Amino acid sequence: MSQLSICLAQLDFTVGAIDNNTAIILKTIREQSAQHDIIVFPELAITGYPPEDLLNRADHQRAVDNAVEQISAAASDCVVIVGHPSKTGEQLFNVVSVLHRGECLQRYQKQRLPNTGVFDEQRYFIPGNKSEVFEWQGKRIGLMICEDLWHPEPLAKMLDDEIDAIVSVNASPYEIDKHQQRLSVLRQRVAEINKPIIYLNNCGGQDELVFDGHSLVIDDRGQLIAELPHCQMTLATVVLDDHGVQCESFRVEQEQPVTEQQRLAHVYDALVLSVRDYVNKNGFQRVILGLSGGIDSALTLALAVDALGADRVQAVMMPFKYTSSMSLEDAERQAKTAGVQYDVVTIEPMFDAFMGQLAPFFEGSKTDTTEENLQSRCRGVLLMALSNKTGALVLTTGNKSEMAVGYATLYGDMCGGFAPIKDVPKQLVFELAKFRNSRSEMIPERVITRPPSAELAPDQVDTDSLPDYSDLDRILALYVEQDWSLAEIVAAGFAEDDVRKVLKLVDINEYKRRQSAVGPKITSRNFGKDRRYPITSHYRYEIQRQL
Repeated sequence: MSQLSICLAQLDFTVGAIDNNTAIILKTIREQSAQHDIIVFPELAITGYPPEDLLNRADHQRAVDNAVEQISAAASDCVVIVGHPSKTGEQLFNVVSVLHRGECLQRYQKQRLPNTGVFDEQRYFIPGNKSEVFEWQGKRIGLMICEDLWHPEPLAKMLDDEIDAIVSVNASPYEIDKHQQRLSVLRQRVAEINKPIIYLNNCGGQDELVFDGHSLVIDDRGQLIAELPHCQMTLATVVLDDHGVQCESFRVEQEQPVTEQQRLAHVYDALVLSVRDYVNKNGFQRVILGLSGGIDSALTLALAVDALGADRVQAVMMPFKYTSSMSLEDAERQAKTAGVQYDVVTIEPMFDAFMGQLAPFFEGSKTDTTEENLQSRCRGVLLMALSNKTGALVLTTGNKSEMAVGYATLYGDMCGGFAPIKDVPKQLVFELAKFRNSRSEMIPERVITRPPSAELAPDQVDTDSLPDYSDLDRILALYVEQDWSLAEIVAAGFAEDDVRKVLKLVDINEYKRRQSAVGPKITSRNFGKDRRYPITSHYRYEIQRQL
């Protein structure tokens, strides 16, 4: 009976770090080649994913080609399957190469190039047009790259080949419930070819993307044999023999539906991974954030501590005359519980100085949001000054609901370098805070249960100017993520005045979002590459005339 031992390397590769990525690959080969016949690395592992316009650089491609030679030479005792860009003439392809003893035994060119949402592979790559099957020690393995498996045609080209399994290398970003989508697609493909699929995914944070790993092994009947951990780097051994595929280390004995706690854990851990990788990969030693005593900054602090450790996090409470004693108490309590550096700096002298200088210009005008925004901008100046002096990265604390309707101050609370909960709707913020406390209590219960408030005016609460968050988040999901029209949203049971107000706020605040810090994508459509709307647009005036 012929048998192959395959090592799946679910690892974290950094965009542009060709030397370091190659070193990770070479180290894995040294440590695993004695026990395995084949070692598999993810899509574009050598360059990291997505390399974007780095792909246009000739020196970048030369470095990639040199790395491929090093890896091929190192693969003396095993076969290495690795993803990288490859140039033929003037045409660039997204490929996976099968390397052994200084030679490329096979090279497969990705056929389906995603060009929607966060993907723009057609900007760089030429699609391949044929399947590739390689044989090793009596087993025939078909090669696929990521998007290829989401369509039936690439796999259908292999129906005439006598293959034993499909190996698919991927850089598939996380979003809520994406794991179930992948399972469904893989089972569809298995049903079409009646062969097992070994699915290896990338793991790590890259700007607004989070690659969650969660690699899968599906047998020829569509049964889930193994799933690798979510958002964790790891290695796994898959055995392919005459009876099919087995995987001992992460074997699934009986598949269970995903519980709500598991779903929240996946979201939370993806956010933690994104913070850790963004901070570390960009060379920051510490982070700093404004801790207000509210739910958003509380969750952001918890994510930062879990990602980096308390010794790398500083929280600053910046009270004003409208800040409640409850906020002061809760912020201090959480900071002490988390064990972070905690400082309190009042912004009243700063605010008063600004108002003194602005008095001649404001004379005769009523107090309005200008004064509220000025409070926020004082806090932004303070945090950015501390960042400049200490080198700490400022984490912004705004959530998706706020970013959608512009309930944030440009050059105020939007100041910062990374926005961990930028794509987290407000209702989910509450759920994640409760979930984090289920692991160990970090966020004071009162922070979770009290009505949300920016505390920029006396007795202010968010619902003074916004619909209830349960309605707001659903309206936003329909408009932002599903492109429903005003009429369709109203027909779904929402008050027309609320819908008109929300849609108008979303449209007129595109300019703010364009200037916001990058943050991890977790929903089906984030404010970033996923959703590209013009700032100058009169379409919003058209929707006012609907109905």
